[in-house]
Amino acid sequence: MSEAPADDGYGGRGAQMFPRLTAAQVARLRPYGRERRFAAGATVWSQGQEVIPFYIVLEGRLAVVQPAALSGCGENVITVHDPGQFTGEVNMISGHRSLVDGRAETDCLLLELPRERLLALVQTDAELSEVFLRAFILRRTALIAHDRGDVVLIGSRASADTLRAHEFLTRNGHPHIYLELEGDPAVGAMLACFHLRESDVPIVICRGEKVLKKPTNAEIAECLGLNAPLDPARVRDVVVVGAGPAGLAAAVYAASEGLDALVIEGHAPGGQAGSSSKIENYLGFPTGISGHALAARALVQAEKFGATLHLASEVVAIDCERRPYRLTLSSGATVQARAVVIATGAEYRKPDLPDLARYEGAGVYYGATHLEAQLCGADEVIVVGGGNSAGQAAMFLSRTARHVSVFVRGAGLAESMSRYLVRRIEESPNVTLHTRTQIEALAGDGHLEAVTFREGGAGPVTRPVRHVFLMTGARPNTAWLGGCAALDAKGFVRTGDELGAVGGWPLARRPFLMETSLPGVFAVGDVRAGSVKRVASAVGEGSVCIQLVHRAIAEVAEGER
Repeated sequence: MSEAPADDGYGGRGAQMFPRLTAAQVARLRPYGRERRFAAGATVWSQGQEVIPFYIVLEGRLAVVQPAALSGCGENVITVHDPGQFTGEVNMISGHRSLVDGRAETDCLLLELPRERLLALVQTDAELSEVFLRAFILRRTALIAHDRGDVVLIGSRASADTLRAHEFLTRNGHPHIYLELEGDPAVGAMLACFHLRESDVPIVICRGEKVLKKPTNAEIAECLGLNAPLDPARVRDVVVVGAGPAGLAAAVYAASEGLDALVIEGHAPGGQAGSSSKIENYLGFPTGISGHALAARALVQAEKFGATLHLASEVVAIDCERRPYRLTLSSGATVQARAVVIATGAEYRKPDLPDLARYEGAGVYYGATHLEAQLCGADEVIVVGGGNSAGQAAMFLSRTARHVSVFVRGAGLAESMSRYLVRRIEESPNVTLHTRTQIEALAGDGHLEAVTFREGGAGPVTRPVRHVFLMTGARPNTAWLGGCAALDAKGFVRTGDELGAVGGWPLARRPFLMETSLPGVFAVGDVRAGSVKRVASAVGEGSVCIQLVHRAIAEVAEGER
């Protein structure tokens, strides 16, 4: 499949996915690797292998293969690399296990570079960095689009845990095959093959070997090898708590400036913004970009410079009585840091509705991505909220839903939503705004089937609606701070000059901008009191605070001398 033509199913980008290096570029790479010969049919690397070298084909042909255990109908040759072409996709940057096998199709001569050498080249050689990263990102996108990965998810549209697992894999950009109990003919054979029952869903099968029944996100991450072990004795320069736009920006700038940066994220990169179908007012993207795509690109940037992401584990406590600070994770692991960036953001407030938890993931959702849109199909949906996220969700869902009702408690949208979104809602024929409206009850057997609401001063109305999206208010994720940092009345973190009003600052100097009541601990993005709740401002705060992190670390080092 080398030098793929424009009509090969890659949208005309085959040449960028599988470029051929020039003789000069190959010569530039030779000093960093070693030549290795493989006989025809030899395995160069295997699916699930860790720390895979980077290969450039000098002679012969190298096949990239999806093993038979997951392809479902014999092994699947994904591509074949010819002389001048190279191996790898995003896992070359992240360091995750290989999703595929590599096999010599003919006798081969390969130039092998250790992954560490490749990372150094990506950081220092601008020309090759662009060639490699563009190819890696496009290849990962193609793997996702064609369901070519190392994991099978078997689930049901009636299972809230299935949606959680599906979202975890999707938002973390992990290629997988999804089989649904309802109507997928391959499910029965797969269940019989692994001696499973329908009641076991969601089921995750890793590399055709390990089977997980009703797994947590942490168990999925462990099975797929998404996290490297954490050394409790290692003192990081900075630990970023949360991988939303602010946290990812902090990670990019910290790592690019030589700091040892670790990012801890409980679910997936992107935070609340990652579930946005499209962000249209972010600088540089005139046609908009999805929150997932923005987060995925930012993560590749951060990992390119050497930042490490630790997934599916939340920080539950911070020891603020000592420095370096020690953070305890939900997994029980601990990490130490000279400086900490709090970027845990905020989550939508949950209304006080009876049985709300019963319908979460089974008719009640907190994000509008393609996964939720597929569940809704052409059904009528309700979006509750008056902010930009709610507006984007309403317009996104209106493409496929029969009708979208937007519920807000206030008299309108002008004070809380960007004007361009207000106009779209007003002009859309299948979107209706309901002001001064609140949901009072939910009903259904296993899945949401009906919603009771009250509009204005009228009496309660019950409507047969199976899908409700709740996007109201913002509750900061700060419970884990346990009283260590000063918060405002709503639970957001106080920083900088705001600390003067509450006292408790322990140093003679004034706190830095975005520094909390704990010296060397900073808060950025939505979790910070007084912040502007926009993606652009979160990115700005995350990048700016790293200059202050440098000063805080230097201050501690000076005090130790």
